Amino acid sequence: MAGRAPSATAPAPFRPARKSLRTVYERLLAAYGPQHWWPGETPFEVMVGAVLTQNTAWRNVERAIANLVGADVLEPARIAGLPAAELAALIRPAGYFNVKARRLQAFCRFVVDAGGVEALARLPTPVLRHRLLAVHGVGPETADDILLYAFGRPVFVVDAYTRRLFARLGLARGDEDYEALRAGVERAFGADAALFNELHGLIVQHAKAACAKVPRCAGCCLRRRCPASS
Repeated sequence: MAGRAPSATAPAPFRPARKSLRTVYERLLAAYGPQHWWPGETPFEVMVGAVLTQNTAWRNVERAIANLVGADVLEPARIAGLPAAELAALIRPAGYFNVKARRLQAFCRFVVDAGGVEALARLPTPVLRHRLLAVHGVGPETADDILLYAFGRPVFVVDAYTRRLFARLGLARGDEDYEALRAGVERAFGADAALFNELHGLIVQHAKAACAKVPRCAGCCLRRRCPASS
């Protein structure tokens, strides 16, 4: 009798110690101060920025958004109705402009079809996240950027900087599933949108200031607890 095929192994849960995460958060906050993320005048502008910031620096996104504002089209229906080539030209500074034009228009059609930002804001977080992830070009990080920064929902955003920092500190292996990392941080802190807002912004700032791909450990506020600095 043939044996059973081995079952797929579920990703190991990420269960960092709350005290360790809290220490990291407090040291980063003391070193860099409040970050006041995300830059954007309105929730919809934050959403547009979340779509455009994929694979590019924020300064390029700011230029693209300034073009949309200058053309008086920074509204879901107007962006959705633009000729694709015209939109691509406006967001060209953000890079991958043809791909991002398609993604941004798909997102704007989603917003319009849903009844607008206000209608989306009334949805429970799990439902809203599910619907965001169904939009062309919106992955977990982009969806969680939108949930946290545009809608103020208590979700933690995992990015490459988070993975790098947690791995160097020994808080994570570095190969965890996105959802495992997100759930682990949310479980450790509880539902705290303001804290997740600051923690993500602080991690980004620390990655730029010290914890780059080639780390600059001298003067790092986390050096004493970081195995990678020894």
